[in-house]
Amino acid sequence: MNQFVTLLANGVSLGCIDALIALGFVVVFKATRVVNFAHGSLVLLGAYVIGRVHENLGFAGAVLLSVAVTAVVAALVGAVLLRRVRLAEPGTLAVVTLGVDIVLATDLTRRIGTDLLTTGDPWGAKVVTIGTVHIPQTRVAAAVVAVVLVVAFLSVLRFTDWGVALRAAAERQETASLMGIRPGRVAAAAWMLAGGLAATAGLFFTAFPSPGISGSVGQAALGVAVPAAVLGGLDSTTGALVGGLAVGLTATFVAGYQDQLSFLGRGFGGVAPYLVMLLVLLVRPAGLFGGKETTRV
Repeated sequence: MNQFVTLLANGVSLGCIDALIALGFVVVFKATRVVNFAHGSLVLLGAYVIGRVHENLGFAGAVLLSVAVTAVVAALVGAVLLRRVRLAEPGTLAVVTLGVDIVLATDLTRRIGTDLLTTGDPWGAKVVTIGTVHIPQTRVAAAVVAVVLVVAFLSVLRFTDWGVALRAAAERQETASLMGIRPGRVAAAAWMLAGGLAATAGLFFTAFPSPGISGSVGQAALGVAVPAAVLGGLDSTTGALVGGLAVGLTATFVAGYQDQLSFLGRGFGGVAPYLVMLLVLLVRPAGLFGGKETTRV
């Protein structure tokens, strides 16, 4: 029972980090209908900036710079590259983001080299003990930050003009344009927001108990974003949160009970979130909270 409670607590805290990654992935899709395969590299970029400058700027300064840099890079990807091919098919745009991901990840991996960078976070390897449950302080901080950011984002989405514009553009872009909404501005803000979320997620994704910042972070982050976003529904921000928690809990429990699951083979933990995603899609093809498209025949 003690192991179950410990795994549950750690799974929820990990799921909050996964939810932040998936939320940025979904925000771009919701605003532009583009599947952003470069999101994993944006997570790596955010972590890389913190790892490089935290000794000079301090932890808080490094985080602020990381959020700013990653948001600007994300906006440039959306504005410079995708606007050039905005009339292309969605599949073509997805391939463009995949190319951006390869270029950005390759360059960052070259810059990192074989060393592991650290985020310089103030929590380090400290843990919070509640009874017999031990949770890394980094995960607790990640859960708190994730809750605050998610509540803030949902409030903005519901109560601000930009949020209304985003929901309108996501529902019917042509109609929204006729009503005076500029989809280009909405999309640019969505890309910047996704970049900021990627940088924040990158901080916690690479902090303890992770070994540090390496070139594989981007691929690992994308491996979290895709099943979480698809499982919850690509056009649903609520689904991104639920999907992130589901992926975090699945990964944690599979790792915690790997001895009992050894008959499934080594490396099962890496495919377990995708298996859960496939099972959900068999029942709900649009994801748990994804909208269904209706077509008049």
